[in-house]
This record gives sequence, C-alpha cells and structure tokens, in this order.
Amino acid sequence: MSAAALARNDSPPDRDAPASAATRRAYGLLPALALLIAWEASSRFALVDPKILPSLAAVLQRAVTELSEGRLLGDIGASLARDLVGFALGSALGVPLGLALGLSRTLDRVIGPTFNAVKQIAIFAWIPLLSVWFGVGEEAKIAFIALAAFTPAVVNAWNGARAVPPKLAEVAEVLTLNRWQRLVTLTLPAALPSIFIGLHLGLIQSWLATVGAEYFMTVGPGIGGLMTEGREHFHMDLVFLGVLLLGLIGLALNLAATRLEARALRWRSR
Repeated sequence: MSAAALARNDSPPDRDAPASAATRRAYGLLPALALLIAWEASSRFALVDPKILPSLAAVLQRAVTELSEGRLLGDIGASLARDLVGFALGSALGVPLGLALGLSRTLDRVIGPTFNAVKQIAIFAWIPLLSVWFGVGEEAKIAFIALAAFTPAVVNAWNGARAVPPKLAEVAEVLTLNRWQRLVTLTLPAALPSIFIGLHLGLIQSWLATVGAEYFMTVGPGIGGLMTEGREHFHMDLVFLGVLLLGLIGLALNLAATRLEARALRWRSR
C-alpha cells in the first residue's frame, strides 16, 4: 500500500462538515432574529406607535386568543386547502400541456407563440376576468390559484421535454422505440428535473395567489380574510399575525417541496 493511501486511511474522519452546515443554518437565522429584536424594541420603547406596529408579544397573545376561540386553525386550514386544490389543478393541466408542446413541433408552432404572449400578463390582472367568469366566491379563488401554478408547470415541462440529449434520441431510434416507449423511458426521465422545478415554482406562486385571492375577492375563511378583518377594524396585531403566518407557512411549503424534489431525484446521483 502506498504512503498516500496509508495517510488517507490513518487520517481522522472529517467532523467539520456537519458543524459547518449547522453554522451556516445558524448564520441564516441571524437576520430574522435581528429583525424580530428590532421589531420588539421599536414597539416596546415607543420608537414607533404601538397602534401601528404592535409588539411581538401582543401579536403572540393575539395568536393565543384566536387559537382559544377556535378560529385560527380553521383559517389556516381553509387557506392551505384552497392552495393545494388550486396547485393540484394547475399542475395537472400544466405539465401535460408542457410535455405536449415540447414533444410536438406542430403544437409548438401553433400554441407556443400565443402561450408566450399570454404568460406575460401579470397574474393579478386576471382577477376582473375570473370574477366575471366564476363570480367572486370559492370557484374564482381556486381558478386564480390554479392559473398561478399552471404557467410555471407548462414552461418548465416544455423546456424539459425539449432538453432531451440528442445522443439519447439517437439510441431510441436505433432501438426502434415507439412514441410511448420514448415518452416513458427517455423523455420523462430527462424532463423530470425541469418538471420538478416547475412544480416547486408553481407551489410558491400558488401560495402567493392564495393570499391575493382571499384578499381581493369575497372575504371568507382564510388568512387573507383574517388580515382583511384586522385592517378594517384597525387591529394591527391581527394583521401582523397574518403576515407571520403567511411567511412561516410559505417557508414550510418551500422546505417540503425542496425535500420531496431531492428525494424524487435521488436516482440522478447514483
């Protein structure tokens, strides 16, 4: 055995990697911690009017009150259910359309230019039209959320289907694979990373659209309705409670999507 190999075998295991990862996570929490401290200090020492910027303690107390009255969990559940239904609907329509556009040159030429033009329209510009088509109730909210998830699902599935390496296409021709076999064994595995990126982006966009739908359409159960009530009655602790919930739930959804994506694509690193 060579001296280099002996040196590698005798060297102690690297114990800095976990510590480094933990340190990076801790550093990432510092800005949020500093913001919370500044928030609490500004309110507690009257640097900002507490009626406009309630203290963090007041917001947490409001959360306890809402929980004890049984309303807060219902609002969170309503928003999450609305979000997931709209996301599932938009993704279920968007991914197949994106794959079809990527696999068919005819559809690409016929539908592609129109889709590329329509996707430039700001998402909130669709609210008046959706309100006419679906009203301002639950159907309109779901349609708005689905539209938000639909666009990134289409774009990334489209790009993924077009990004199949030419060498793999040549192998498929040599093996005389039919269209279904090419789709299952060639196109989908090659497009999966891009598809998951689209789903990840769609999940983020659908959560943002959930808040917009609840805020700009008919007020009902949900975090947006909670914030609207706080605004109308000038209960700023309720408004800030909604802001915190939106950020925390959005962060949780993002982390869950990241982990699911990493687990689903583990085969790429093997």
